[in-house]
Amino acid sequence: MAQSGHQGSHAGSPKSWFAVTTILIGFLVGGIALTIGPNWVLVWVGAGICAVGGLLALAVDIFSDVIVDAPREIEAQEHHSPFEHPRA
Repeated sequence: MAQSGHQGSHAGSPKSWFAVTTILIGFLVGGIALTIGPNWVLVWVGAGICAVGGLLALAVDIFSDVIVDAPREIEAQEHHSPFEHPRA
């Protein structure tokens, strides 16, 4: 199989991670607000931060970071279990 210049990293771009981090911060703010009260103003602030993160994800086209690798062909290896009963 010919090697391409791209090694198939699934790490994502920094702009995508910024959007994901924004969503996680919003979820964290909302979750903490629910457990300390509930403080409904902070819950809605957290929901708003999540929404902003979602809009950021759409703006940076987060789904374009997915890399589809070529199928890998791995040879089947023979395996014997210590619990396997010999066939007569």
